[in-house]
Amino acid sequence: MQRSSTESMRPISKLSLAELEAIRLLLRGGSVIDWHRLNFADSEETQRFIRAQELDLEDPVDIARAEAVKNSAIAYLRRNFDFPVPKPVSQKTLPELLELASSKGHRQLCACAILKVMHIIHHLEARELLFMLPTSDEEVFHLVEQKVYRVIGNALARGFPIVEFIGGRKNKHSLYSKLLSKTEANAAQIYDKLRFRIVTRKLDDVFPMLSFLMRDVFPFNYVMPGESTNTCFHFRSYCDADPHLRILAPQLQLDRDLEDGFGPLDNRFTSRAYKVVHFVVDMPVRLPDPMLEGAPPAAWALGRVIFVQTEFQVLDQDTDQANETGEASHAAYKERQKLAVMRRLKVGLTDRGRPSAKTKKR
Repeated sequence: MQRSSTESMRPISKLSLAELEAIRLLLRGGSVIDWHRLNFADSEETQRFIRAQELDLEDPVDIARAEAVKNSAIAYLRRNFDFPVPKPVSQKTLPELLELASSKGHRQLCACAILKVMHIIHHLEARELLFMLPTSDEEVFHLVEQKVYRVIGNALARGFPIVEFIGGRKNKHSLYSKLLSKTEANAAQIYDKLRFRIVTRKLDDVFPMLSFLMRDVFPFNYVMPGESTNTCFHFRSYCDADPHLRILAPQLQLDRDLEDGFGPLDNRFTSRAYKVVHFVVDMPVRLPDPMLEGAPPAAWALGRVIFVQTEFQVLDQDTDQANETGEASHAAYKERQKLAVMRRLKVGLTDRGRPSAKTKKR
């Protein structure tokens, strides 16, 4: 399903409540499972969200897939929790469930519960599908790159305020260094094998850019919880300073003081002077038919969408330039990481990362 939006990047003054909720979730590294409602204002927002999942509800196969996942979710709720799902709710289509979850009342809460379980089932079964495919990381990564390059290429052609866009894959030596430098890391926790970096013209372009990405590249529900770093924005202060966001902020479903200052740095080699919005998504990718042809028959019941962990960095031009000086620079970061690798290779556990006596005296 090749698609590209013809919509311009919406300025902050045009962001909807649903978009602000999604941006907040991304910045915090939260999970939609902790939400108690959706905030889609109309069918256009729900349809856009469904398209971001790489689902085509004009395709009979995708319609059947959405219905099967919904029925599995309802069966789980009924069997394990005696969860009462009224018949009028159980008969709703995916778009209707999304609209109901954005309303009020008991049926709204019921729709939210169904959608949360659907989210988990679809994600797990898409993972199962990926393992069944007779394909390599190279082929899967190529699908992600095609998707991102197509969308960002269209954005650049329409004059979006992007001053730099870089996509790439972490080379093997960088992967070795990352695993050697972090005692808690293993290969499954390396999320930046595939990564994209976007530099906007101004800081005020970052929120609209994040919203655009969540409309056209990945849906907000597949931002990986706990894998976001936000050192560019204090969310509440930023909203309070903008007339439009100041109106929307009190309508957010979670406490406005949930974010306590800036997000923590997720890497001990990163300078505290380094500013960035960094996050990881499970990128939904729709499989072309030829890739499914070699899969076993059981794979065909799992849909046409797989997920690929992908890292994004988004920041503005001034912040990017400031990051290239002093201890915040990439060169300084790599040097700190290199020293840690050498210390671990030479000394190992006896050192435990503690500074030497000479270092303590400084």
